[in-house]
Amino acid sequence: MSRSSLTREEVLEAAAALVRQHGPEALTMRKLAAELGTAVTSIYWHVGNRESLLDALVERTVQEMGAIRPTGRTPVARIVSVARGLRRELRARPHLIAMVHERGLTERMFLPAQQALVHEVHAAGLRGARAADAVRAVQFQTVGFLLVERNRERSPVQCPGEGDLWGVATAEHDPALARALARPADQDRLFTASVRALVNGLLAVGGT
Repeated sequence: MSRSSLTREEVLEAAAALVRQHGPEALTMRKLAAELGTAVTSIYWHVGNRESLLDALVERTVQEMGAIRPTGRTPVARIVSVARGLRRELRARPHLIAMVHERGLTERMFLPAQQALVHEVHAAGLRGARAADAVRAVQFQTVGFLLVERNRERSPVQCPGEGDLWGVATAEHDPALARALARPADQDRLFTASVRALVNGLLAVGGT
């Protein structure tokens, strides 16, 4: 691929893919050039040096995180959809999110999702401090849940595991509960249920 046929967006997309897969330490100009089938000088021509490339990737990530759009017919459904979208986007690019955080742009990155939540809690009738509490509660629930997920994914194999620990006795003679807790958690379903319960509670409090 010659320099004339290569675009800046293609360079950024290839760089983002390398970071997503292997982390920022794997991103070198030489490896990126090889990935694109071009000369290193062509990469420099499009994005500058490596530091400039990292800055561009961070800015691109911030912009992508602003693409979350609510869906659903009720305030609860729309707020839950924003939380689900935020979790999905954060899970898809952990290394890039870490780069955003290291450059002190985390709050800016979250702003579009927060603004979407503000719009929805306003539509649900919340104002002022109650609206602010609702926005932050949904954001913190989403990020906190994600951190627990990551911790579980990275932890060593547990022995005994949940399937060994839960029985009729440990579940206070509730066999259905024991069977459910012995199975791996359905994280998507659990996240949606937890956010929906949180939002229902927040909106109920706001309406009293």
